[in-house]
Amino acid sequence: MDERQYAPATQRNREPILEILLQVLPPQGNILEVASGTGEHAVFFASHLVPRCWIPSDRDPQLRASIAAWRNHFQLTNLHLPLDIDATQSRWAIEDEAIEIQALVNINMIHIAPWSACLGLMAGANRLLSPGGILYLYGPFKQGGKHTAPSNLTFDQFLRGQNSQWGVRDLDEVIAVAKNNNLELQETFAMPANNLSVVFQHQ
Repeated sequence: MDERQYAPATQRNREPILEILLQVLPPQGNILEVASGTGEHAVFFASHLVPRCWIPSDRDPQLRASIAAWRNHFQLTNLHLPLDIDATQSRWAIEDEAIEIQALVNINMIHIAPWSACLGLMAGANRLLSPGGILYLYGPFKQGGKHTAPSNLTFDQFLRGQNSQWGVRDLDEVIAVAKNNNLELQETFAMPANNLSVVFQHQ
C-alpha cells in the first residue's frame, strides 16, 4: 500500500520557499523541519539542498508514515527518517539522538495549532540551535494587529471556527516570543498568496 499523502498547497509554495531557504540556510549541516506534514516539502527541499541533511518530523503517525513513504519513493540519501516531535513538549526526540542542528524550519504550523505550539517551537529552537543558527517560519501573519489581506481575515475566521485555539498569529507577538528565546528577527520576505517568510537567528 502506498502511504504517500498529498497536500495541494505544497506544489504551489515549495519553489518560492526554496528560493528563500537557499538564501538564509547555512551551506551545510542538519536542518530540522518541525511539522513536516505529508513529507512532500521534505523530499523536494532535501533534493535541492545537498549537502545539507534534511530531518523531517511530525506528531501524527499517519503523516510520519507518509513522510517515510515519500522518502522511500525518492531514495534520497540526505533525507533522515521522520522523527516523532510534538512542538508543545518540553523535550523533543531529536535531543536524545545527539544530532547537532544548524537550522530549524517550520511551515504552515503555528496558525493551525494552539499558541502553545508556537511557544514550544521557540523554546525548542533556543535549546537546539547554537549561536548563529537559523529559525525559518512560513505562513500567514497579521502585522500591527491587522490582517494583510481580506483572504487572510476569511482564513482566520475559518480556522477559529474549526478550533478556537487556532488562528492567524500577529507577527509582533511571534517576534516577542522569539526574542524571549534568544532569537533575533533577521528579515521578513513577502511571499505569494499573502504569506510571509520570517527568518530569525539564534544569539
